[in-house]
Formats: sequence, structure tokens, C-alpha cells
Amino acid sequence: MTSSGTPPSSRPPAPPSGVPAAVRAQLLATEHWSLLATRGMTWSEVMGRIAVHLTVASASLVVLALVTQASGFGTAFKVLSIGLTSAVLVLGTLTGVRVHNASVDDAELLVGMNRLRAAYLEMDPTLVDYLVTSWHDDLAGVMRTYTMGAERRRLSHVVGSTSMFMAIVNTIVAGTLGALIADAAGTGPAVVAVIGAVTGLAYLGVTLAVARRSFGRPFIEARFPSAPGA
Repeated sequence: MTSSGTPPSSRPPAPPSGVPAAVRAQLLATEHWSLLATRGMTWSEVMGRIAVHLTVASASLVVLALVTQASGFGTAFKVLSIGLTSAVLVLGTLTGVRVHNASVDDAELLVGMNRLRAAYLEMDPTLVDYLVTSWHDDLAGVMRTYTMGAERRRLSHVVGSTSMFMAIVNTIVAGTLGALIADAAGTGPAVVAVIGAVTGLAYLGVTLAVARRSFGRPFIEARFPSAPGA
């Protein structure tokens, strides 16, 4: 922000469109509400998917507990545990992909809303003192909108995200599957523990690499970038 309170912008002012300011504000507000509604529906659907995944995982544990009571930890338990864990991991991976895609979409929706705020400020620069979210459509602007202008490290935002939650759950399941397969193959307890840990860490590493590749690039070419050093 400049000393006069006018939002910084590297673009020259747009030529007058001849459309009344009230009509422009109405059109921008309609688009803003459309983006908000899309964002709300997206995360509602994602939370439903996560709930289904956790329900299936919980039900699988109940089934394994009942089988153990009936037949012990024999061949039937090993086969069923590997099958159910595989199914939970596949379902969890698909859910994680959906959460990841929704996170990318969410960032792009925030880019759109930041651009709309830039348009609001072009119509009335005095509104800048009333905004807690950003009007810049680069990565710094998106992060400011996510944190509502509060001081928060990007690492804290990533670690506490829904994507990281799903990655950790799937990592635990992947490690458990690796350990179950190693145990069914007749290896010793130490080897089972090592294989389980390596499998889980490998799954987590691949997941984080994919996520970093997606979020390490600009979502959309910035038209209203933040001021240098802001």
C-alpha cells in the first residue's frame, strides 16, 4: 500500500468503459458470490468424501476385530487384513487426490476473488483500509487472503491443511499394509517394522513431491502482483 492509501499496481489504469459504477459493482458482486458459492460447495463435497473414507476405515477395523475373535490371527485374518487395508489405501488415495485437486481449485478461486477486490479498489480506493484480505493475485496475495492478513508462517498453513491430514492418514495405512505383507511372508518382527516404516515414508514422500510440484508453480498469471518487498 502506498502512503496515500492507494493499492499498488503495476498495470496502467483501465480506460473508462462507459458503464455506470453501480452496474459494474453489481456485476462484480455477482461474480464474487458465484466464486464463494463454488468454494463452499467444493469443500462440502470434499468433507463428505473424507467422512466416507474414515467411516470405511473404522468399519474395516471393526470387521478385523470380529474376525480375530472368531478365528484368531491365522491365515484368514492375514488375508482379510491385507485385503481390507489395500481397499482402505486405494480409497484414501483417491480421496487424497480429490482433496489435492480441491486445494488447487480453492487457490484459483481465491485468485479470482482477489482480482475482484482489485476492481473494487479501482472504483473506490478508499476501501483499502477496510479489507483484511488481499487484492493481489500472486502467491503472496493468496497466502494473505488465506491468513486474513494475520502473521502466520506458510509451513504452519501447510501442516495444518486438509491435504496434509489425508496424507498422514494414508501414510499410516500404507505403512500398515507394508508391515502386514511382510508379516504374511514370514519375516521377523524387526524386518516387519522396518518394511512398514519404509513403505509409509515412501508413500508420504511421493505424496509431498506431487503436492509441491502443483503448488510450487503460479496458479494463474498474476495481473495484480504485490509490490516488491511487501
